[in-house]
Amino acid sequence: MTVNIRDEGRVRVVEINRPEARNAVDPVTAQALFDAFKAFDADDAVDVAILTGADGYFCAGFDLKAAAVADGGDWIAKVQIPENWQDAQSEQIVGPMGPSRLMLSKPVIAAIEGPAVAGGIELAAWCDMRVVAEGSTLGVFCRRWGVPLIDGGTVRLPRIIGQGRANDLILTGRGIDAAEAAQMGLADRVCPKGFALSGALELAQSLVQFPQACMRADFLSGRMSGENLARELRREWASFAAFAAEGAAGAARFASGKGRGGDFKDI
Repeated sequence: MTVNIRDEGRVRVVEINRPEARNAVDPVTAQALFDAFKAFDADDAVDVAILTGADGYFCAGFDLKAAAVADGGDWIAKVQIPENWQDAQSEQIVGPMGPSRLMLSKPVIAAIEGPAVAGGIELAAWCDMRVVAEGSTLGVFCRRWGVPLIDGGTVRLPRIIGQGRANDLILTGRGIDAAEAAQMGLADRVCPKGFALSGALELAQSLVQFPQACMRADFLSGRMSGENLARELRREWASFAAFAAEGAAGAARFASGKGRGGDFKDI
């Protein structure tokens, strides 16, 4: 199974389980993540979810090895946002990274160890809070491959950290550590290496103690509406054309072994 799910009391833990690929998301995993968070939102037995990754990796983005072959690239194209899509909360649209098109009624906390890069930083931004372990790296590493942000990164990052800091990450593709992520406001909590999940669980358990109806009302009121999110994600999706022009070739270079581990050389 590429996604593991378990409950800790009223907290649901959703774990990406592809450590051999640094928990990069392929089409099967994207669908599994989408299904897991739709089920979480509908389950009255749980109030908060945690998204994390197995074996010290949060998520290295979309699996460019999958994107380099016809089935992967075709699958990305099929999940585009239709023009008549209005409500991100009600539509059944799977993003390339899975749940990135969803607006849930309950909060999700990211527990980040290791890389949260490319589509992985988009998943982190999709979450409502982020607990980041020392030794982690966050960044728009897909910049070097000509692969655009199409899972809400250009929409959510400016809202979380401000336009200037978002421009820095989006344009340069550079990686930042936990301390800088906290300084930017991207990390809500910083913890020692190896303790992201326990820190996220502690935070989540504190949230489930509150009266939930009131907390969720304030939570929903304080964020972008479904209609506005749908409009902004449609605008972002226009950059998918860049994948056809540049990203497919970049994915093929990655699949051949170039530029691994955040190396900007020889790409």
